[in-house]
Amino acid sequence: MQGSDWWRRADWWRGAAIYQVYVRSFADGNGDGTGDLAGLRAHLRHIADLGMDAIWLNPWYPSPMADSGYDVADYRDIEPAFGTLGEAEEFVREAHELGLKVIIDIVPNHASDRHPWFVQALADGPGSPARERFWFRPGRGEHGELPPNDWQSRFGGPAWTRVPDGEWYLHLYAPEQPDLNWSNPDVPAEFDEVLRFWFDRGIDGFRIDVADGLVKDPDLPDVHGRDTIPLPYSDMDGVHEIYRRWRAIADSYPEPKVFVGEMWLPDPERFALYLRPDELHSAFNFDFLSCPWDAEKLRGVIDATLSAHAIVGAPATWVLSNHDVTRHVTRYGRDDTSFGFDDRKHGVPTDPVLGTRRARAAALLSMALPGGVYVYQGEELGLPEVEDLPDAVRQDPVFARTGGADIGRDGCRVPMPWSGAQPPFGFNDTGAAPWLPQPSPWAGLTVAAQSGVDGSMLEFYRAALHLRRSLDAFGDGPLTWLDGLPEGVLGFARTDGIACVVNLSDGTVDLPAHQEVLLASQELEGTLLPADSAAWLRLT
Repeated sequence: MQGSDWWRRADWWRGAAIYQVYVRSFADGNGDGTGDLAGLRAHLRHIADLGMDAIWLNPWYPSPMADSGYDVADYRDIEPAFGTLGEAEEFVREAHELGLKVIIDIVPNHASDRHPWFVQALADGPGSPARERFWFRPGRGEHGELPPNDWQSRFGGPAWTRVPDGEWYLHLYAPEQPDLNWSNPDVPAEFDEVLRFWFDRGIDGFRIDVADGLVKDPDLPDVHGRDTIPLPYSDMDGVHEIYRRWRAIADSYPEPKVFVGEMWLPDPERFALYLRPDELHSAFNFDFLSCPWDAEKLRGVIDATLSAHAIVGAPATWVLSNHDVTRHVTRYGRDDTSFGFDDRKHGVPTDPVLGTRRARAAALLSMALPGGVYVYQGEELGLPEVEDLPDAVRQDPVFARTGGADIGRDGCRVPMPWSGAQPPFGFNDTGAAPWLPQPSPWAGLTVAAQSGVDGSMLEFYRAALHLRRSLDAFGDGPLTWLDGLPEGVLGFARTDGIACVVNLSDGTVDLPAHQEVLLASQELEGTLLPADSAAWLRLT
């Protein structure tokens, strides 16, 4: 049984339930409209009471916030809007007292253009050692007026910006996020020390932003018309040496630390290479997140995921939403329930009732699969995507870089509703407007409105996560598909006769023979499982 000692196991990460906190939007302790460490510390009990094993925080470092903190100006301190280094250390201590591990983001692919290294690089000029820490290059064309190659920013527009002395620098994201040059020895040496700085303060692990992107082809070749992978700025073989070096640091601690990779890779075998025993411990499974609500396709993704991870003996992870993607209550209410960055389907009609039904079933599915599970803040409240934010309040650089063609990711980052009948819904105690406006209909979705209410999304999540933690069957371990189920129905057994059945068809179906229903996402009709519902069973 996982039970209360699960948190103390050295391999806790293999089956942990991890709660993602987007600090800016979680809770505002000082009443200025921005979430902070004071707010987070005040609501730590909410996370612990859900039945979570760990917390993952998005970047909390000093930042000009050109990309919501992913433009880091100082890797060894806390953004003043969020609090102080002392408060961060207190937060870690308090989380540990509640049995919660702490994972924080690290952003090694790029820094902020306000980082001292980049400021020095601009000041020292072409040919200086400071510029070798980044990707500065002369331009093409008669007068160097063209970018060094045809690479495009993932936020839209060219991936190069020209500085006054005529050179260009690479930024695969916003211009305020210059890419670091990992072939320069200063860069890996610096990050070795950054890892130790936070590990020494009790951090239990890091989630690695853009984990596949650190190494670039030094020839910087054009990519137009290229039909092979890896691309010259993603998943290059040299990145694995970096993570072997990091793993050695993590393993040097009395209680070994963990790494979680963020890689959007199309090849599951290359994805698995990052999870070899001397590299990262786990990585986000974006194929599962992106998969439509379809039994055959979901089973294909689950099988492919488990097979790829089995090769290297690593646990899979299962995630439905995060700070970059459309919330799944909204996605699952559409005719096309898939997700892709190339088409976020902004403005496509959605059925919130259907989306919520499917979200509840998907929660039981994801929590029952082998490995770890992630819950994005607000998921436990059934929050939908906020798609009608006024353009004037949008802050995601994707919106600006695409001229509004892509409205960006602000809709999944709207601050949490805690209590009350109107905004700011207890996000703070002063009534100050949050940094992004909350919809008035969220009054019925607050933590206070759902607490103690039988059948609410919040109580459903609490029940599921606590049951998951109490059973030997869930978390890491084997899976066996159940045979003979109707078309459109997924069913699998874990150990000890515990099973999960998910009905993705249009009608009710008979549950397989069972001794007990442990939990269902919707009220059952006798032994019938309604459409778009799931149940955990103890089989006969």
